[in-house]
Amino acid sequence: MTAGERREPGRRVAVVTGAARGIGLAIGTRLASDGFAVALWDRDAGALEDAAQALRASGATVLAVPVDITDRAGVNQALAQATQALGAPAALVNNAAILGRSGPTIDASVDEWKRVFDVNVFGALHCAQAVVPAMVRQGYGRVVNVASIAGKEGNPFAGAYAASKAALISMTKSLGKEMAETGVLVNCITPSAADTDIFGVHDESQRAQLQARLLERVPMKRFVRVEEVAEMVAWLCSARCSFSTGAAFDISGGRAMY
Repeated sequence: MTAGERREPGRRVAVVTGAARGIGLAIGTRLASDGFAVALWDRDAGALEDAAQALRASGATVLAVPVDITDRAGVNQALAQATQALGAPAALVNNAAILGRSGPTIDASVDEWKRVFDVNVFGALHCAQAVVPAMVRQGYGRVVNVASIAGKEGNPFAGAYAASKAALISMTKSLGKEMAETGVLVNCITPSAADTDIFGVHDESQRAQLQARLLERVPMKRFVRVEEVAEMVAWLCSARCSFSTGAAFDISGGRAMY
């Protein structure tokens, strides 16, 4: 049996980061509907437990694990907790991210760029380094990194975010090639903007202006729905995805230039 044909474990366990709300919660919900036992990871313990309780009410097997993914020791502890309660993960979805401060790149502070990279890049790296070795040992695994269309084309006044997502795309390609013969497939998705809390804009007028600017670049003239992102991730986390690795899957409403 070749790496691409290896069968997934009997009990499917998924770890989803940034899972308390938005895209992460939609992904956790979708994977639970596919029969995964899901470990929801997020640093917002209160929102995380609310999300877990809602999923449990629907019959899902869910574990809420508060964790700051910028802390490697904390990630290791979260993985040990999830593995003890649910079993070794067969899927990892690196979704947690921050947008960072908006402003001209030439005026940005190095500390601000480091803050964004700590979450968006090094946080994903911590999770992959913690989870993937057990996947390799069991001969099966799926890693999905939630990047962004901004990582392909750059976003003005969001240089750190765009650069971090470009790094995540490149990391996906590198790790995918390294894992190609192990049964562990590593892919990423590059969505355009979803109307979620990541923007942190509460003034309705400012929010409307931001939405208009974002939608100008989307040929389909709408935001991606979190359920649409979750659907693509669900396929990439499944055994149905068997010959794609190191790839970036576009879900941008036609915005992608390549």
